[in-house]
Amino acid sequence: MNTDYLINYFILVPLLGFLVSLLINPKEETLLSRIAFFTAGAQLIGFLVFAVYWFSIGFPVFNVKEIVLCQTKGYEFLVDFYFDKITAVYLFVGALLTFLITIYSRYYLHRESGYKRFFNTILFFYLGYNLTIFSGNFETLFIGWEILGISSFLLIAFYRDRYLPVRNAVKVFSIYRIGDVGIILAMWASHHLWHENITFLKLNNYTLVHEHLMQHSTIGIFISVMILIAAAAKSAQLPFSSWLPRAMEGPTPSSAIFYGSLSVHFGVFLLLRTFPFWEYQTSVRILIGLLGLTTSIVASFIARVQSSVKSQIAYASIAQIGLIFIEVALGFENIALVHFAGNAFLRTYQLLVSPSVVSYLIREQLYNYAPRENTFEDSLPKKIEYSFYQLSMKEFNLDRIMNWTVFTPLKNIGHKLDFLSVKNVFYFFIPAYIIGCIFLWFESGIPNVVLKYLPDVFAFVALLMVLKSFSERKSGELSWLLIIMNHFWITLAVSFNEHFNWNEAVFYLSGVVVSGIIGYACLRRFKSVEKTPFDLNQYYGHSYEHPKLALVFLLSCLGLMGFPITLTFIGEDLIFSHIHEDQFVLAFFNSLCFVVGGIALVRLYARLFLGPHIKTYHETPFRSS
Repeated sequence: MNTDYLINYFILVPLLGFLVSLLINPKEETLLSRIAFFTAGAQLIGFLVFAVYWFSIGFPVFNVKEIVLCQTKGYEFLVDFYFDKITAVYLFVGALLTFLITIYSRYYLHRESGYKRFFNTILFFYLGYNLTIFSGNFETLFIGWEILGISSFLLIAFYRDRYLPVRNAVKVFSIYRIGDVGIILAMWASHHLWHENITFLKLNNYTLVHEHLMQHSTIGIFISVMILIAAAAKSAQLPFSSWLPRAMEGPTPSSAIFYGSLSVHFGVFLLLRTFPFWEYQTSVRILIGLLGLTTSIVASFIARVQSSVKSQIAYASIAQIGLIFIEVALGFENIALVHFAGNAFLRTYQLLVSPSVVSYLIREQLYNYAPRENTFEDSLPKKIEYSFYQLSMKEFNLDRIMNWTVFTPLKNIGHKLDFLSVKNVFYFFIPAYIIGCIFLWFESGIPNVVLKYLPDVFAFVALLMVLKSFSERKSGELSWLLIIMNHFWITLAVSFNEHFNWNEAVFYLSGVVVSGIIGYACLRRFKSVEKTPFDLNQYYGHSYEHPKLALVFLLSCLGLMGFPITLTFIGEDLIFSHIHEDQFVLAFFNSLCFVVGGIALVRLYARLFLGPHIKTYHETPFRSS
C-alpha cells in the first residue's frame, strides 16, 4: 500500500469538499449539508481503514515531502506531511466530531440566512485542521495555522448583523495574531539553528538535536519560549484566556467543534509535536508546567462564578487544557493524548446540549432549588474568599491586562502619527523611500557603522506605518495605503542583507501590489456607490447590500496580510530566511509588522462590511443582542 497516496487522500478529501461546497446554490440546504456530511464521513472511514493497515505493520512513522513551492540559494519552502500516533489521535477525534457536528448543524441551522456560509467555513476549517495535524515542518503547520485563524474569525462573526459577534471575532483574531509572533520568530530562529527547513522527523533524531543545542543553547531556549507563546495563545492559557468565552458568540455547533474540542487543543498539539526539541531543556519544561498549573487554578475559580453556561464550559475547558500542558511538560505523551480526546468529546457534548440543560435547570430552580450548604471556598478566611470571588467575577481582569500591555501601547504610538493624511504619506514617505533605495544602490560607499543600523531604521519606519494603520479611525483608504507601503519598507530593510536579490523582492512585492490595487479599487468603488463619507469609528454592515464587493475585499485583505498560499505568504518566509541570527530587533520589527498589519486589515473589513447596518431601513439588533 502506497502511504503517500493515503496521506494525500486525507488532505484532498476536505479540499474537494470545500471547493464543491462553494459551487452549490445557497438555497440547496440538503445538498450543502450532504457534501459536508459525506466529506467528514469519507475522512472518518478512510482513517478507520488506514488505521487497520497501520496497526498491522507496527505503527510506523511516515514522512512525505510533497512539493517545493519556492527554492533559492540557501532556502527551500516545501510542503511536508508527517504521520505518527499524535496525528492519528487528532485525525480520529477531528473526523468523528466533524461528522457529528455536520449532522447536528443540518437541522440546527435550517432556514438560517447564512446556511451556505456556515458549511463553507466549517469545511474550510476542516481543511486547515488536517493541514496542521499532518504538517511535517513549521512552514506547513503555519499554513494550516493561518487557515484556522481566519475561519475562526468568520465563524464567530457568523451573525454578522449583530454588534457583539463581530466585535468578539476581531478580538479573538487579534489574540491569534499575537500568538503568530511566536510561530514566525520560532521559524526564523530554527532556520539559523539548522541552516535548513527542518522537518519534525529530524527533530526525533536525539543526536542531531543535542549537538545543535549544545552549541546554541540560547537560540534553543528562544525557540522553545516562542513555541510556548504560540501554544498558550492558541489554547487560551494565561494571559490569553479571556478570548475563549468571547468566541462563543458564534452558532452553538461552531462553538462546540472549534472552542470546545478541536481548535482550542492546537496549543497542546504544537507542544507535543515539538517535544523532542525542548525535552531536555529543564527550564522550559518547568515554565510550561507552571503556566498550565496557574491557568488551571485561575480558570477553575472563574468557571465557578459564570452566569452563562457557554462561558462556564469555556473556562472549564481552559482548566483541563492547563492540566494537559502539565502532562506534556512531564513527558506523559499518551496520557495527554487520552486527556485531549476525553476533554474534546465532553466539551462538544456539553455545548450541544447546553440549551436543553439551561431550560431544565431554570425549571428546577423554580421548583426544587436547594443551595449548597458547604463549598470549598467556605474553608477560606472570609476576606480571601470575597477577594477571590470579586477577582473571578472580573475574570481576573485578563482583558484589561491584555489591553494595558499590548493593544493600548500600540494604539498610543499610532496616535502620535495622527498628522498623517493620504497627501502627507505621498509627500513625506515616498521621497524618503526613494532616498532609501538610493542608499541601497550605493551600499558599498556607506560606512559600516551607518550601514549596520539602516535595516533596523527602515524596519522601524515600516512598523510606524502599520501602527498608524492599526490606530486609524478616520480614513479607510489611508489605513490601506499604509499597509501596502509597510511591505515596501520591510523589503527595503531586508535588502541590505546579502543574498536577498531583486528577483526575490519582486516575487514578494508582486503579491502585495496585486492585492493592494484590487483592495484599493474596492474602497473607491464602495465610496462611489454609497456616496457618503465613512470613517472607522463604527460598523457599517454593508455586506448585506454589497456581498460581492465584500467578498473581493476580504480576499484582497487576505492577500495583503500574507494568507496561505499567496506570493505574500511565501515572501514573508523568504524575507525571514535572510534576516541574520544576530538581528533580533529587525526580526521582531518585521514579525510585529506582519501581525499588527493583519489585525488592521481584518478590523478594516469588519468595520466596513460587518456589524449592524448603518441604514435605518434595515432591521438593527441591539448592541447587547
